[in-house]
Amino acid sequence: MGKGTINKEYKKYHGKATAKKNRAERNKGRAMMVSAGKAKKGDGKDVGHVKAIGKGGLSQMYNLQMQSKSENRSFSKTKDSKMKSERSKRESVKRTGNRRTGR
Repeated sequence: MGKGTINKEYKKYHGKATAKKNRAERNKGRAMMVSAGKAKKGDGKDVGHVKAIGKGGLSQMYNLQMQSKSENRSFSKTKDSKMKSERSKRESVKRTGNRRTGR
């Protein structure tokens, strides 16, 4: 990826106020998990939000969980890059504890 491409991407998305706010929330969540001893630098894991930030979730301990990178970054999205469902499988599992049915 060339330097010009990165600059265009930053101007188009990463430099926007909402993107900065969401990034700060993700960083806050990671810092909370590190201070709780659940995450370490370089552990290869992501801190996932049970209720996604984009859907109004907050970086509070009750809404955070450790996940593999592939599990945390694999959401079904529509053509315009929005999440398909209002409630992810993770939210269903976290609240009920039933992984098979999600009920």
